[in-house]
Amino acid sequence: MKSVLVIGVGQFGSHIAKRLEELHCEVMAVDSHEQSINEILPYVTNARIGDSTNIEFLKSLGVSNFDVCVVALGGLFQTSLETTSLLDELGAKKIISRATNDVQMKFLLRNGADEVIYPEKHMALRVAMKCASDGIVDFVQLDDNYSIYELKVPKEWVGKTLGNIDIRKKYKINIITLKRNEEVFIPSRDTEIKMDDIVFAVGEIRDIKKCFKI
Repeated sequence: MKSVLVIGVGQFGSHIAKRLEELHCEVMAVDSHEQSINEILPYVTNARIGDSTNIEFLKSLGVSNFDVCVVALGGLFQTSLETTSLLDELGAKKIISRATNDVQMKFLLRNGADEVIYPEKHMALRVAMKCASDGIVDFVQLDDNYSIYELKVPKEWVGKTLGNIDIRKKYKINIITLKRNEEVFIPSRDTEIKMDDIVFAVGEIRDIKKCFKI
């Protein structure tokens, strides 16, 4: 069971804390506002009111004992930066900090963050991609080149098997799962595509565009 310190339990941080508890992690929530702590307390293992820019307060938490420290203070960048730096100084094993723009992301990485999450940017990319094409249901970016795409099957695929289509050979795309009538399963080469099927495919966007005629 992993132990996670979540600093900042506003809307974003509270969602993370609650989900971590659902995933059976031990969660310590920290916030400077008593109301925020009172609201999150029923959903986490423990919670403390305190100033995360106060090194003595952070020391009292035993920062180095947590597997991961999450700094979810995106709207308070100076506080987020100071907190990230202090966590690094105190020997935190892994620090994940929230940014709201590219400049913040660079500063956080330079000042102790092992990883930076940028939820507004990620959500904007997802919405833009879905708006740009009726064929894309959703996608998750893996890196600058590869993503997992949730896609409606082209009409010309209906009635054919994945072996007949053979998109891995033609387009260097892998179909990892298929959704049919809300059931998700791993298809084989003999799986016949039906109308309204949804596929989950891994590949580069240029290859996805060619294959699915986006």
